[in-house]
Order: sequence, then structure tokens, then C-alpha cells
Amino acid sequence: MALAQARWVASRMDDAELVEIATAGDRGEPTEDKSRWTSEIERALLEGEIDIAVHSAKDVPIELAPGTTIVAVPRREDPRDVLCGAHSLRALPQGARVGTSSLRRAAQLRAQRQDLQIVELRGNVDTRLRKLDQGQADVIVLAAAGLNRLGRADAVGAVLDELIPAPGQGALIVQGRDGDQIARHLQVKLGNAGAPALMAERTLARGLGASCHTPLGALADHGDGGRLLPEGDVRLRGWVGLPDGSSWIADEVVGSPQEAGMEMADRMLDAGADRILEQAEEMAQR
Repeated sequence: MALAQARWVASRMDDAELVEIATAGDRGEPTEDKSRWTSEIERALLEGEIDIAVHSAKDVPIELAPGTTIVAVPRREDPRDVLCGAHSLRALPQGARVGTSSLRRAAQLRAQRQDLQIVELRGNVDTRLRKLDQGQADVIVLAAAGLNRLGRADAVGAVLDELIPAPGQGALIVQGRDGDQIARHLQVKLGNAGAPALMAERTLARGLGASCHTPLGALADHGDGGRLLPEGDVRLRGWVGLPDGSSWIADEVVGSPQEAGMEMADRMLDAGADRILEQAEEMAQR
């Protein structure tokens, strides 16, 4: 996936060389935050081994390494979760086994249907699809963006609009060094069409103090087609809950990206999200 994303960015540059960097996350090493996917790449960026870094936005910590900045957020791929192996969540039989390694997906699935058995399923997209074919789960939940980027949209059985994706899902972050000429040139090439939605979602995550143990969903867009939003505004939907799906808070806010994220964080905290987040951390650590 990382290579597919990097190749997409490189194809829009005049001359580019791909440099593969294995991260702690790639090696499966246990770490406590999203830096397992980015810290080694950021080190290479700061030491001049690479000129830009390409990340899945959902894997990028809220705080970037000092001396670096987000230089481009290209137009976003489909951010939604999808079901592979069936045509709807509702059609699954009682006690169906659903494969996912995502705490957020597991929490939202349990909130929808407590009867479902969540099966931890890890590996890249092809590995997970193979495990589905082998019967290790009845269905699996994946990101539409990943399947689209890898040319595996044929595996989609249903789009799960009832699940709110992770902040930044489907978006790419191109990271560069502060003031770097290559980074400024690339910003013109790639644009920032995905930046407003990403800002709203990351502002919400920051306001809630979310971590990798937080079952948090956040999705910002420019309306649902039937609602005309003021120019520059986004519609932000959010969900936070316990890993077992027994308690959760959902909300929707319209406003400028930063204001929408801040307002939703305040409203969720007022509704008790701080207690849910604290309990979710405790449950995840057991």
C-alpha cells in the first residue's frame, strides 16, 4: 500500500526516485502510538536521506516532527469502510465472524450488532482477502481507498455507510522539510483539495486527546448532495465509544474546518466523551 501511494505521488513529479523505508509498524514491533508508522521516515526526511515523505493520513500523529510540515494533501480517495464477503451488514447471520484489526471498526460493529464475533485479522490487503477465502472469517472490513488504490475494488460487497471511518482515512499526507524548495514545488503539483476535511478531522482528534487506543471515527465532507453548505464550510460527523460497543457518542457539526472540529470536541466532552476515552484506554490495555 505504501509503495502504491508513493508511486502515485512520484508519477506527478518530473523526476523522482522511490526510497523504501521499513517502519516499526511494518515489522510488527509493539509501540504505543502512531509514530510506529512515521518516526523512521521523519528521521530520514530530517537527515536528508529523502526529500519528501508520503503517508496515509490516518497513520500520521497529530504532532509532526519539528522542522517538518505538511506540504500537500491531494484529493482524497473514497474514505469509507467496506464489507468484503457479503452484500450488507444487516444480512449477516447471527453470530457471524467479522475480521478486522481495527479497534474503531470493532467498536462500531459491536454497537450496531452485539451478536457479531469480531475476529482479529492482520496483514496487508491481499493477505486479509486470502484469509477470508480460507474461511478464517465470514466477512472482513477494509478501507475502500486501499482496495481502490490496489485495483481490488472487485472485492467490495457493500459500502458501510453506518460506520464512520478513522480521521484521515483515504487521504494522503505529503510531508516535507520546513522551507524546502522541492516541497513548495510539489505543493503546486499535488494541491490541497483534501486539506479542509483533514483539518476538521484532525482538529477533533486533537481536541479529544485521541490516541491509537481511541475508538474514534471522524468524517468531514462538503455536504451530502441535498444540503448546500456555505463556501469553505464542511459537514463533520464524529463517533467515539467503548471497544465493546456498549457506550458511545455520535454528533454532527457544520462549520469551517477548524471551528467544526473544535466545536464537536467540546460538545462530545460535555456529553461525557472524556469518561468514555479514559475507560477505552483502560480496556485496550488489559
